[in-house]
Amino acid sequence: MRNLTIAMIAVALTVGITPTWAQETKGSEKGEAAEAARNAPALASALKDVKVSLADGLKAAEAQGKPISGKFEIEDGKLQLSVYTMKDGKYSEVIVDHRTGKIAKAEAITEKEDLAEAKKQAAGMAKAQVSLADAVAKVEKANPGYHAVSIAAELEGGANADVTLLKGATTKQVDEKL
Repeated sequence: MRNLTIAMIAVALTVGITPTWAQETKGSEKGEAAEAARNAPALASALKDVKVSLADGLKAAEAQGKPISGKFEIEDGKLQLSVYTMKDGKYSEVIVDHRTGKIAKAEAITEKEDLAEAKKQAAGMAKAQVSLADAVAKVEKANPGYHAVSIAAELEGGANADVTLLKGATTKQVDEKL
């Protein structure tokens, strides 16, 4: 997933910004939440006709390896569902067609910054007791009316997932134990 962000989806919607993944801190969570709120209307509009959920995309990407993060993002002006996976010590970005749920393409992650973030996410998943798809289902069940639009594994006091939820144009950040 090129040009990713901590909030993953929120910044990716802003044209002209080259976001990067980073390990979260309490200070960055506030900024991330504010940015997600500013970009929520555009994301909500782009997701109106999407038939495939984030959990479905994570499950589809399992054919390419173990999902370590996933998100809906605007890439080159178009909505896409991107999932980072790991398999045999290698990392890939899998693009899942958000209309059909089928894998559209998969390619190795080679960019230094993206590879570093994938390794951090893989470290979180290495200690996880549940899959990202199961974590998404649990978070959505606990937050009626919200839909997960991004998730990333992390090591923060143990294996956790940083989940971004969207309800209409309202965003919410949730940390979920993995």
